[in-house]
Amino acid sequence: MTTGNLLHIQPTELKFLVELRKQSSSSLRLANNSENCVAFKVKTTNPKKYCVRPNTGIVLPGSTCSVTVTMQAPKESPPDMQCKDKFLLQSVVAPEGATVNDITSDMFNKGNGRVVEEFKLRVIYIPANPPSPVPEGSEEGTPPRSVHENGIQNATSFEAVSRSLEETKQKSSEAWSLISKLTDEKSSALQQNQRLFKELETLRKEASRAGGFSLSFVVLIGLLGALIGYLIKKV
Repeated sequence: MTTGNLLHIQPTELKFLVELRKQSSSSLRLANNSENCVAFKVKTTNPKKYCVRPNTGIVLPGSTCSVTVTMQAPKESPPDMQCKDKFLLQSVVAPEGATVNDITSDMFNKGNGRVVEEFKLRVIYIPANPPSPVPEGSEEGTPPRSVHENGIQNATSFEAVSRSLEETKQKSSEAWSLISKLTDEKSSALQQNQRLFKELETLRKEASRAGGFSLSFVVLIGLLGALIGYLIKKV
């Protein structure tokens, strides 16, 4: 903040965010700590580039006023982000009860002993997308070593994970294939057991009706029983 006899001005610089094809604004705060009405006027060395609202006004005793300066959207980036544009804020004691309509250009002339305070404000450009700092030890156009190494490590880790997933899928497929095969074999064995039990039951009934068991029948019954027991153990 700068302190004059008439107005306190804050800030003392106009800062604009520079981005192609986008407007940018900066504000000033004018504070009147005197006992007089103060008239002000804002001038610039490049009036076609900036819009000042309000560019003139009256600040009552003990009150404040905000001034907004809007920079037109740039069509190209300024060279080296440097700006030679300047602003001049003039202030003078105004008659009591004066309004904005009472302000004239003659009020800011320094003739006839009139005291006109003037304050110059410079313009500062701020890049909208500042370049990222280059890590120490890296050459221009060459990616930092740490980034390169991280990229290799990430690629290696990705390949390892992909390979592991592929192996897991293959093992899972083999496991499901084995389970399906065992299930089919179990189902076939159970069906075969049921068929053998039915045949055995039929032979028993026939033998019962015949009134006895022949040697061949006993041998056949033994073989069927052994076969059924073997199949049951296998299942």
